Amino acid sequence: MRDAYETFINRVQQLQPDQTPSSMAGLTTAGGVTHLSADASSADGCRPVRRAFAETIRPHSVADLDETESLLETIREEFTDAIAVALAPTTEASFTPDLKRMVLVEAQSRRAEATALQKALGREDAHLDEASAAVDDIIAWIVDANETPLTDLGFDALQQRHKTLASHRDRCEEVVRDRQEFLQKTTNNGVDAGVRHRSLMPYLYQDFPANHPVLATVARLTETCQECQRVVRDHLIRRV
Repeated sequence: MRDAYETFINRVQQLQPDQTPSSMAGLTTAGGVTHLSADASSADGCRPVRRAFAETIRPHSVADLDETESLLETIREEFTDAIAVALAPTTEASFTPDLKRMVLVEAQSRRAEATALQKALGREDAHLDEASAAVDDIIAWIVDANETPLTDLGFDALQQRHKTLASHRDRCEEVVRDRQEFLQKTTNNGVDAGVRHRSLMPYLYQDFPANHPVLATVARLTETCQECQRVVRDHLIRRV
């Protein structure tokens, strides 16, 4: 999406706005309402803008829609109602310098948001790697330890296993704390665009059985360590 906005911006920047006197009235906004002057040119000077949008941004914007969305509806979703109205072929608005500026400002804002989102996804990926490394280490230890029956271990070895499981539980708690701190943060792209990590989770993991798979996984692993400790304690008590 970021690359699509970059391409769209480059294409619109190369377009020459209509400078004829009859078209300069074009598009005005007052109180959030879009007005079109009666002497707006009938030539569809906005067609290249719509084509550029359709060929760059739209495929990414509607990729996850079940139903077909019209081009102008997509422009309205990505930009604003005013821009969608101005670019509509039935509006007959000229591609004035003001309209070009409006389109570019909005597109640059969306590009900044897409860049912030990409940065946030990169941070999420790195954080998942850290959590996964901790989880994998603990699981690998449990699998390896289970190869030796508790009945084959002496008292000291049982104590050491109980202590190691306690350390694994502490590490799980550390992963949870780190994750909670991460979710409270925001990834920014300059001063105009930012992504709150917590708001990103439902979007990323909507198809998962849990909205927070890291926390859910670590919670199950903590319960496993607790159960292992309980079994080891039972054996320790019998040895006393």
